[in-house]
Amino acid sequence: MTSCGTLYIVATPIGNLADMTHRAITILNNVALICAEDTRNTGRLLKYYEVTTPCVAFHDHNEQQKTALMVEKLQSGSDLALVSDAGTPLINDPGYRLVNLCRKEGVNVVPVPGACAAITALCAAGLATDRFHYEGFFPPKTSARQQLLQSLKEESATLVFYESPHRILDTLADIVTVMGPDRPLVLARELTKTFETFASKSASEMLQWVGDDHNQQKGEMVLMIAGYQRDPDAVSHEVVQTLTLLSQELPLKKAAALAAQIHGNKKNTLYKLGLSLGL
Repeated sequence: MTSCGTLYIVATPIGNLADMTHRAITILNNVALICAEDTRNTGRLLKYYEVTTPCVAFHDHNEQQKTALMVEKLQSGSDLALVSDAGTPLINDPGYRLVNLCRKEGVNVVPVPGACAAITALCAAGLATDRFHYEGFFPPKTSARQQLLQSLKEESATLVFYESPHRILDTLADIVTVMGPDRPLVLARELTKTFETFASKSASEMLQWVGDDHNQQKGEMVLMIAGYQRDPDAVSHEVVQTLTLLSQELPLKKAAALAAQIHGNKKNTLYKLGLSLGL
């Protein structure tokens, strides 16, 4: 009985070709076939590293049709590698159906880690990284983009997006509109390439800066939005209601302490609020 082959998910450079790992080169040399998002683009990388393994197109438009064929090859004993145009496959790239079917059919899937634009940008952005949300590309239409931003407006984790050069100004304008002009942003552009740029500015400053310099509207972009910082002194209508109800049964100091514990506000802030309201 023929043993099953292995599908290798191989990360490739996002710009600087020197970021290709030795392990990745070895695997690409040894597999039977390389499934590539764009064979021309991958062909240049393979030529640079003198890899002669055959390459077949595997992209958004043919993934559904070719997935079963690739799994058959794997089940017949062939090892395959999956690569995208740049970075780590499946992160906003084709391959989900293939990996999913391999898992269901018991085919071994092995990740070969390397560059990823989102992580590369995030680690050098200076924004909080204990929690972050990767959101992929923004919707192309203004209404959908603003709706998404509205849903994320009070998200405390750092938000990580990809964006295309021809939409960056519209997206920045929407961030100013929905999240406010002072929301901190970091724009990482052309990562690992000659004109790599990191810019850290408020939303309104970023819109002005990118709009004034056409060079900042070119290349691959990762846009990061600082997480929402709740004002500890801000008091919502619900907090006022709680404080008012509690103060009807308890001394104001005790009511303020309980309301602060329930809603996460500062008890001194609520105590002063209660005094101002005559509670």
